[in-house]
Amino acid sequence: MKIVKALFGAAIAAAPLAAHAQPVNGLYISLGAGLNIMQSEPLTQLGALSLNNVNLNTNLGAVAVPAVGFGFGNGFRAELSFDYRYNGLDSLSGPGGSAKLSGSEQKFGPMVNLLYDFDLAWPVTPYVGAGVGYQWVRESINGGAQTEGGFAVQGILGVSYPLDNVAPGLALTGEYRFQALPEERNYGGVKFGNDYNHSILIGVRYAFGAAPAPVPVVPAVSPVPASPVSRSYIVFFDWDRAVLTDRARQIVSEAAANSTKVQTTRIEVNGYTDTSGTPQYNQSLSVRRAQVVAAELVRDGVPKNAISIQGFGEAHPLVPTGPNVREPQNRRVEIILK
Repeated sequence: MKIVKALFGAAIAAAPLAAHAQPVNGLYISLGAGLNIMQSEPLTQLGALSLNNVNLNTNLGAVAVPAVGFGFGNGFRAELSFDYRYNGLDSLSGPGGSAKLSGSEQKFGPMVNLLYDFDLAWPVTPYVGAGVGYQWVRESINGGAQTEGGFAVQGILGVSYPLDNVAPGLALTGEYRFQALPEERNYGGVKFGNDYNHSILIGVRYAFGAAPAPVPVVPAVSPVPASPVSRSYIVFFDWDRAVLTDRARQIVSEAAANSTKVQTTRIEVNGYTDTSGTPQYNQSLSVRRAQVVAAELVRDGVPKNAISIQGFGEAHPLVPTGPNVREPQNRRVEIILK
């Protein structure tokens, strides 16, 4: 826990202001640690005696979860994690009272998780997930110990905070995990019922191969001299964004004003992306960029029915590149006065 707190403090000090969080694309590793809270665990059988309303109670415990995963660039991630939980025993309670116990309950095993990151254009990225797997449970009670395993499921709620200023691909994470072992476990005639765990974790995640956040570049616009008034305008966007900058709004306003100074029958608004991310995601992003520019033109007085919108995704780059390359000049929308 001291190591996690130190990492957390150092990262916050080194990165006081984060950029817009980006989807994970490719291989990553993570490590989280924190507190584990066990619900009272029913003891259902002791030898030949069936029990009702008898519960094993534990103290506040600890949890650690290392994981390796893969992000698909569209918000979805799949990962394999290994959980370890430790809770000291407190007491055995029932209708007749309670008795203090010594010992511990330890749980450990693999889980396969599917997660989804919500791209809300915030400095942080919320995410949800669910997992299935297998957990071994070691009961150490008053000097005796035995291990049994069972099927496990879990739900995950979390948020990540990018630390690209520290290292590209690095992020802080905060999570709540609910893990359940719904089946009975039999320790030689001593049976326990469901095992429910609530975990709160702070951790770090590192995505391999993440490129440094690019410095926004707004190249000088070179209008096509078809007339004294330009007929072609280019608006540039930050990576994975469909939000107009102040400079972009100036260019859109200029195009809207000049559309009344030349003979114009229609205005084409064409959106494009670079090659980072999947083609399907980039196609959708290019349309969103074109729609944002078209809406700004309408706000600047251009009739909506005079505008045609198209998204071309990765096609027709200004700067030819290979796949998965973040090229600022290819993240654009072109306004053409026809």
